[in-house]
Amino acid sequence: MFDALKVKNDCVEWIRDFFEKNGKGCNAVIGISGGKDSSIVAALCVEALGKDRVIGVLMPNGEQSDIDMAKLLVDHLGIKHYIINIKDAVDGVKNNIPFDLSEQSVINLPPRIRMSVLYAVSQSNNGRVANTCNLSEDWVGYSTRYGDSVGDFSPCSNITVAEMKQIGAILGLPDVLINKVPSDGLSGMSDEDKLGFTYAELDRYIRTGEIEDLEKKERIDYLHRINQFKLELMPSFKPEI
Repeated sequence: MFDALKVKNDCVEWIRDFFEKNGKGCNAVIGISGGKDSSIVAALCVEALGKDRVIGVLMPNGEQSDIDMAKLLVDHLGIKHYIINIKDAVDGVKNNIPFDLSEQSVINLPPRIRMSVLYAVSQSNNGRVANTCNLSEDWVGYSTRYGDSVGDFSPCSNITVAEMKQIGAILGLPDVLINKVPSDGLSGMSDEDKLGFTYAELDRYIRTGEIEDLEKKERIDYLHRINQFKLELMPSFKPEI
């Protein structure tokens, strides 16, 4: 059985230890999307460091339909925050590339610009950037390399979606933030619709290896295999000297 209280407490201590060793007195800088992952990571950092050492960064790309959820989170936690619209940056890059970008390039550009913004905020505010990925999404590559897949410390990348929700409840976050249906905000589809399986099915398979639908098992295994490179350090040549 998953002991959410113990894992939450252990994670809080892990965050404190990270900052003690890698930035004593520094601030945690977190991109706030309004979804469960950034909400839970922000709440964990508040408990670990205090709200005065947590900075939220809201980064709409033009209009963001659910930005009220992100505002709800920073107001609930009482943390300092900035709203930085990335539309001009995204459009500036797109308008100056002398060819048509692929669909995947267009999708991945905003997350990569958001990470650049987070590091700009962090370096100007004595910060360390929090990675907000969870194990389930990482398992099937549901993140952008050098976008939301990176950061200086990662509290939740070994915790599944189901486990994250339990931790969020213990942290006292509003239910609407914990159980908001995840989507990319672009396609009009939920993450689960696009993946072809539910997070509940994925979480069970990750933790127990059990899954009844062999087609879904094959798809999960395929996505995990082709996205492994995102979780590994960049390969480097080591000359024999």
